[in-house]
Amino acid sequence: MKCDIILAGVGGQGILSIAATIGLAAVEKNLFLKQSEVHGMSQRGGDVQSHFRLSDHEIHSDLIPLGQADIIISVEPMESLRYLPWLSGDGWVVTNSVPYINIPDYPEQEKVLLELGKLKNSVVFDADAVAKEAGSVKASNMVILGAASPFIPIPLETLEAAVTALFIRKGEAVVEMNLNALRQGRKIASR
Repeated sequence: MKCDIILAGVGGQGILSIAATIGLAAVEKNLFLKQSEVHGMSQRGGDVQSHFRLSDHEIHSDLIPLGQADIIISVEPMESLRYLPWLSGDGWVVTNSVPYINIPDYPEQEKVLLELGKLKNSVVFDADAVAKEAGSVKASNMVILGAASPFIPIPLETLEAAVTALFIRKGEAVVEMNLNALRQGRKIASR
């Protein structure tokens, strides 16, 4: 078993929390993992991306070769398009449809969504609205992770335990809100 994931978004959208959740769950399942991330501009709203590799055997590189990613998990639609060269022919893109417009020449949202609609395997939806219904728009990253969870070879229960471990220091209400967001995202992908 192997699963190569590109995580993409804009600084402050929770990419590192998604990576931490998957990482905690992977360790719980005794999987090997390697991660390489770029988040130097994250505090200024710059792009953030991470290569995240999971396997049941040793991993030699933390970088995913072009055309080999099984999943692109993105909390920003244009950022998901940026990493399409890494996606395998049968890979999945799971992304928020709501743009984070942080540059003056951001393309028209309709054009971005049109490009995403051309993909063979994609789950594109308004994660912000789902997160708001789940308790907080800040949990849109957990909604996106939930929507990607059917394509990650880790049981949902293990991801839920990782969410609990990651957020417990912020209190039970924050844990429950993030678990609800994760579950609501899972429902979106199961439709």
